[in-house]
Amino acid sequence: KSLIALFDCILSETGILCGTSTLRDSETVHARVEYEGLSFLTITLPMYCRDFEKSLDLGYIESSSFRGFGKMGSSPKFLGGLISLVFDRKTGVLLDNPSIDAIQAIRQICLLHSKVSLQCSPAREASAFRSYIECEDEVAAWSWNNQESMSDFHRVSQLLFASVFSAMEYDVQYSLLIPRHGPGATSDNIRGNDKYVPRYWHTRLDPYFPASDFLIGSYRTWEDLEGVDFIEPEDELPVKVISVPKTLKTPRIIAMEPLVMQYAQQALLRSFKDAVASSPVLTRMLNPNDQTPNQVSARIGSTDGSLATLDLSEASDRVSNLHVQYLLLTHPHLDGAVQACRSRKADVPGHGIVSLSKFASMGSALTFPFESCVFLTCIFMGVEKSLGRRVTRSDVIRLSSSVRVFGDDIVVPRHMVSDVVDSLEANGFRVNLGKSFWNGKFRESCGKEYYDGEDVTVARCRRLLPTSHQPRSA
Repeated sequence: KSLIALFDCILSETGILCGTSTLRDSETVHARVEYEGLSFLTITLPMYCRDFEKSLDLGYIESSSFRGFGKMGSSPKFLGGLISLVFDRKTGVLLDNPSIDAIQAIRQICLLHSKVSLQCSPAREASAFRSYIECEDEVAAWSWNNQESMSDFHRVSQLLFASVFSAMEYDVQYSLLIPRHGPGATSDNIRGNDKYVPRYWHTRLDPYFPASDFLIGSYRTWEDLEGVDFIEPEDELPVKVISVPKTLKTPRIIAMEPLVMQYAQQALLRSFKDAVASSPVLTRMLNPNDQTPNQVSARIGSTDGSLATLDLSEASDRVSNLHVQYLLLTHPHLDGAVQACRSRKADVPGHGIVSLSKFASMGSALTFPFESCVFLTCIFMGVEKSLGRRVTRSDVIRLSSSVRVFGDDIVVPRHMVSDVVDSLEANGFRVNLGKSFWNGKFRESCGKEYYDGEDVTVARCRRLLPTSHQPRSA
């Protein structure tokens, strides 16, 4: 009936599974939860796991790891029985044959409550909104400083996506786009079937998404447009930036788009997916409908070390609109359509209305596809640096079996990882080194984790446990 009771059960069972005592570990947890509260389970233990995973990647325990926990030799005392099955207690060096069960047990114990849906404190929430603004300022500065130095980015993007963007350009130019409403909430609070009642339209949408095609079923119902309010750019609703539960340490920051923007974005998203599906090479590297290839690649990388898994911090919020403009530099109709359905302003709690230099936050239907295109382009710019020459179509085909992008989950050949990381960071992105792996036998991508080819993915408690048998009130 409580998170600590569930934790005790998991701790005891994993100890039995691995043949070691966890009694003292349980006492430590109870004492620290009493002193620190649930943050020990939801924040401190996940940080312990982050150090554990990096130790697996490095092959030894760094002296700076496991802060806040006492040590015996080079290893932490907490979960010491399990740690001793993975690392040498005195030297902190990874054992030649570490226990896979112990690796999974430590991760399960530490990550069990890492993503419990709990409201962050007001201070942490305010800090997250400040970080959003700081990130926006950094994107604006990067864009200003790189307006004249994007020729290589454009060249590589055309090598990868010219056929996709040409197909989308054709759909835009010949009015073949098919709109639909997305499942998400909108900034104007229109929900359910009310989304299909035409109320307003943005004038800058009309050249690419005509209201006569997008808002009425046929020309026989032309009179339905008479009540539609056409909004000028300066009067458009901004995206509404909100926080949703992610971890107790920090919320997830997303942005709700206005209804009409979301409607138009979905039309372009459908066109993008169709165009990518028609490219056998791109489908192997960038499939917006299937994250399984990333997971399989993570397993392969953990087995033979040939592939690295990378994770980006604030990935979608660091994609500049400049990146997208250079992706579409030679596709003016598509670029016009994309810019028409891109929100230019955001309403950020505590900061008011701000102009956006980023392309879009999570919440736009176009964030995922275009961030994937941008990241894949940056990867192959890194490949060029690794090869010491311009990348060719043959290189793309050859590497299509070892490069994967699914949002900000990235897989690249290990021997090119340094150059790829440099390329990503040169383009304004931040590689999260705490969740990126290429040295040892641990890999993670798209929700699956592996060590030496063995699945060590853990289960996470996402909700507070019920405290009674009574059903929740509506």
